[in-house]
This record gives sequence, structure tokens and C-alpha cells, in this order.
Amino acid sequence: MKHLLLIQNNVDTWNELPTSEIEGIMRAHAAVQQELRATGEFVEAHELGEEAKFVRNGAGTYSVTDGPFIETKEIVAGYYIVDCADMGRAVEIAAKFGEARLWPIEVRRIDP
Repeated sequence: MKHLLLIQNNVDTWNELPTSEIEGIMRAHAAVQQELRATGEFVEAHELGEEAKFVRNGAGTYSVTDGPFIETKEIVAGYYIVDCADMGRAVEIAAKFGEARLWPIEVRRIDP
């Protein structure tokens, strides 16, 4: 069963982290990826850029606004897609990310 793990970030907070903590977070990602590749659960993972656009369509015309939403400083910084047994296992994987100590990791099942 595939799951999407959305990793949030606050750019201001990230930029204030000590280098050692950032390196620890990156080492955790490498370890998680190694584990997931070994178990066959890894599908893909990518970092996302900070820039986002929100597109709305109505009455035959569309509008574009910059994102993320103005009222939040958090962005979706990256994602993993994992293919694992169930939601419980996906949550267990998400808890291994260093960012989970700083921001929530959203876990969603991908419906077939």
C-alpha cells in the first residue's frame, strides 16, 4: 500500500539551526532511504523548491497567486512515497525523519 509522507519546514527556523543539527537531519534521511531500499519500501523522494503557485479556475478564467499561503511560514519542503504494509508502518517511517522533531510530517495513503 503506497503512502505519501509530506515533510514540512519553516525556512526561518531552518536557517537558524546549527550546522550540526542540519547534518544530523540529512544523515537521518540517508539512513531512512538505505533502510527503505533494503526492505523494498522505497518508491521515490524529492526536495521541493520554496516557490509555489496556487491556481484557481472559475467562469472560464483562472487566477494565480503566490504561495505558500501568506498566513503561514511553513512550506512543504519535500516528500517520500513509500510502499509499505499499512498506515502504521508509514507513520513509523515518518517518525524517523529529523524534521519530525521540529514540524509535523503528514502521512496519507495513496488510493489506488
